[in-house]
Amino acid sequence: MSRSKYLIFGISKGLGKALVKYLPQKQDVIFGISRTEPDYLKEYPNVKWIKADLAEPINATKILKKVIQDEAIDYLIYNVGIWEKEGFTKNYSFEKSSQAEILNVLNTNVSSCILSIQAVMANLKKSNKSKIILIGSTWALDNHNGKEVSFSASKFALRGIAHSLRETLREYSIGISILNFGTLATEYEMEQGTQIVLEEQKGRSIPLSDAIQAVQFIISTTSASCVKEINMPAMKDENI
Repeated sequence: MSRSKYLIFGISKGLGKALVKYLPQKQDVIFGISRTEPDYLKEYPNVKWIKADLAEPINATKILKKVIQDEAIDYLIYNVGIWEKEGFTKNYSFEKSSQAEILNVLNTNVSSCILSIQAVMANLKKSNKSKIILIGSTWALDNHNGKEVSFSASKFALRGIAHSLRETLREYSIGISILNFGTLATEYEMEQGTQIVLEEQKGRSIPLSDAIQAVQFIISTTSASCVKEINMPAMKDENI
């Protein structure tokens, strides 16, 4: 039975937690990165937790490489997206965002992404089916009406990473994709089921099951194709 190896960032909660629990097969190995140790990992012995603070990109990548060493990596999923303290609330103000907060968002969402991919390029080349999947946002799409400057800038940057890095990876048949999701219903655990999200959210947010299926689709494609970008706003999302 073939075994795949995943490198998943941001596994402590939300989509990252769902990716660990529902994306790999039982025989697969997952290297999971987060700042705090997830409370569910005892149920998943195939997960090797890597403690790293992505707000400190250089140190985080050193830790990552020390753990992974020369292991082949099939799928890298960069599921990271912090935002400003008052982001997505009526209290948000770009003028009041501190320089430290702005740099923290950019370091975590962008700098760590670039340095992490660079650090494991040799690991990705060792697989004959490797793919990179960046979890973006509709805040990265043209003419969105969100106000969160740092968050939006970081997600636009992910699109730039995907578009330009694709040219470097092409000769190695490594696909790189970005998924621009709208609001995800992360307050609901996958175990609660999709129907409750549909009934209670009424199209205002996306069930995690839909996000998982989008990632599964990319992984299921062969090295002969390249899924460049998928945009998935919630049905009632008027942001774009």
